Amino acid sequence: MTSKFLRFLPAVAALFAVSALAQTSSAATPPDAPGATPSTPATTTAPASAGTKVGTINIQEAIAGSNEGRRDLEALQKKFEPKQNELKGQNDELEALKKQLNTQGPNLNEEAANNLKGQIETRQKAFDRAVQDAQEDYGNQEKEVAGRILKKMAPILVKYSKDNGFGLIVDTSQPWPQSPVLWWGEAVDITKPVVDAYNAQSGVPAPAAPSSGATKPAAPKSSTPSASKPPSSSQPKQ
Repeated sequence: MTSKFLRFLPAVAALFAVSALAQTSSAATPPDAPGATPSTPATTTAPASAGTKVGTINIQEAIAGSNEGRRDLEALQKKFEPKQNELKGQNDELEALKKQLNTQGPNLNEEAANNLKGQIETRQKAFDRAVQDAQEDYGNQEKEVAGRILKKMAPILVKYSKDNGFGLIVDTSQPWPQSPVLWWGEAVDITKPVVDAYNAQSGVPAPAAPSSGATKPAAPKSSTPSASKPPSSSQPKQ
């Protein structure tokens, strides 16, 4: 059986994104200072001119698609390349031992066969642990990048929504049925204009495109299914 192999794929949980957005929006309106006159209900609720349109935004794509997000996530992937190569080497050694057991096993005496099986079991446990640790480390740093960008993007999202008559914005990062959103039209999606506004405010230039001669290293075989990218189309999710 082919061993698992770590796959570094950017993925920011929708729950994390939405909760961070809510916290950021709440923080934008400071509470009354001690001794101050309590605010009236009109100042703590949405203004009367708030729109009634419903819009959508793909938070994952907005973060990863911004110039700052692309720059920082690419840097993070580059940072983890040595660890990925190290794990690939461990995986290749483990697969070689398994192949040796499959081909030579019937001809080995009991002691030699048990010794080889013991090596495989020990290395498998160490490899699985190393993969888990690397995934957790990468995920934590990825969330830090996403949270930092989202904290700065949230006010821009709110301003754009108010300026364009939206009274509700729904996150479409997760496909249906994980998300309650079954379908939406491109006309109500504000991902691109919010990203454009964020790029203009951040001042971070777009990352340089890779040279035409550059080639990506081949991904190792894995028994673990690839993570799905968040949907970008407006069609119903199957």
